[in-house]
Amino acid sequence: MLRPTASFCLVLALSLGGCAGRYKADPIALADQSYAVSTGDRLRVIVYGQDSLSNSYTVDASGHISMPLIGSVRVDGMTPDMVRGAVEARLRNGYLRDPRVSTEVEAYRPFFILGEVTTGGQYPYVNGMTVQTAVAIAGGFGPRAAQSSAIVTRVQNGAQVTAEVPMNQPVRPGDTIRIRERFF
Repeated sequence: MLRPTASFCLVLALSLGGCAGRYKADPIALADQSYAVSTGDRLRVIVYGQDSLSNSYTVDASGHISMPLIGSVRVDGMTPDMVRGAVEARLRNGYLRDPRVSTEVEAYRPFFILGEVTTGGQYPYVNGMTVQTAVAIAGGFGPRAAQSSAIVTRVQNGAQVTAEVPMNQPVRPGDTIRIRERFF
C-alpha cells in the first residue's frame, strides 16, 4: 500500500515541478546596463561652436563613425557618453583647445522577429518596447504561435546570449525574437 502512494506522490511532485519554473534564469534582463552603440545606429554629435563638425553619423559595419578633421573614430560597444569622450579627446589632440561635445543616439538599429508571427522580418526599434509590442509590430501572432513566451537572442559583452523570456520582456535594438510554434 505504501508503494503506490509513494509513486503517486513522486509523479505528482515531478508534474508540479515542471509547472513551477517555466522561464529559465534570465541572462538578458539588463535594466541597469547602459546602451552600447553598434553597427546600424545613427548618432547625433554636436560640437559646440563648430557647426561644420556637428552632424548625424551612422555607425558603419566596422563599428566606426567618420567625422571631418578627426576622421574615423571607433565607437562600437561604447555608451553615448564614452563616444562623447572619445570625440573630445580626438578634437583636443591638435584641432580644438577646449572642445565641448554632446552625443545622443538619434536612430537605433533595427530588431528582428521571426517564427510564428504574421509578417516576420526586420523592423525599426521603438523605445520602451517589449516582446509583446514587437509581435504587434509584426502583425500579431500566427495561428499556431505559442503566446506565453519567446526566444530572444542578444549580443551581450561581445557574446551571443539566447534565453526564453516572458512576453513582457523589454526588447533592445539588435535583438532577434523568435516566436515558437505550439504543439497542441
